[in-house]
Amino acid sequence: MQRNESVPSILESDATGKVAEIYADIRQVLGTSIVNLVWRNLATMPDALEWTWSTAKPLYLGPAPGYAEAVRRAIDLPAVSSFSSDTLTAAGLSNDDVAKIRDILDSYQYSDALALVVLSALVMHLEPIQQETVSPLDGPPRPLAVKLPELPPMQSLKPEVVRLIEELNGFGEDANKSLIASMYRHLGYWPTYLSLVRTMLVPFEANGQLHALTRSTRALARSHGRTLAQHLRPSTPPDTLQQTLAAALSTTIYFAHDWNLFVDPHGDGRNA
Repeated sequence: MQRNESVPSILESDATGKVAEIYADIRQVLGTSIVNLVWRNLATMPDALEWTWSTAKPLYLGPAPGYAEAVRRAIDLPAVSSFSSDTLTAAGLSNDDVAKIRDILDSYQYSDALALVVLSALVMHLEPIQQETVSPLDGPPRPLAVKLPELPPMQSLKPEVVRLIEELNGFGEDANKSLIASMYRHLGYWPTYLSLVRTMLVPFEANGQLHALTRSTRALARSHGRTLAQHLRPSTPPDTLQQTLAAALSTTIYFAHDWNLFVDPHGDGRNA
């Protein structure tokens, strides 16, 4: 178990047996080279990972991508200026650095939106509330299937980079600031890029736009999750159901604030 995570978790490198099998299946289904924190956290609870993944997997393989794409397109992102190529070069970022940053942002944009609607569906199914009816979109993007750098442990980063990650993690956050978004940790390899992002986002944090964006994204996810929940066919839940729901709920809140994915390292004016 990783003791330096923001929540208890089983690292991919420490996973064995059934946990390792499920991790491999998650990577294969999502087309990603990493297993996100929510699954690593669920792995610490008896039967929670196996039940949640077996319940959620049919949604990932079925209708969830269309609902995730609908959420991505409906988010009303603030207008921001892109980073120019000269800005990125002056910040010491090579073309290879920018390509890796783009892979990370694209990967999280794809997997986070999926997790947002799928886990919202799970919460809505087990604790339903009335929501407006929504529809998925056709032609959602396919998994990227790119190899990302290993997620750096927080203790491996310089103290000033850790503080920067923690500050960015708090932008737009209205729930659990101690739950560190893996995306920021992944970008910890490029502190100058995180510094640019921080400078760009500060005005939106100061005027409350990011908090409003978190709330609106969460509401979108609940609407789509409620409609998506009709496709769920869960088996008998484990005794750890309440812990599982709590983990799913906190993670949907956490994913809802990853709108920071609109930051565009290409400098071509395209939202991520």
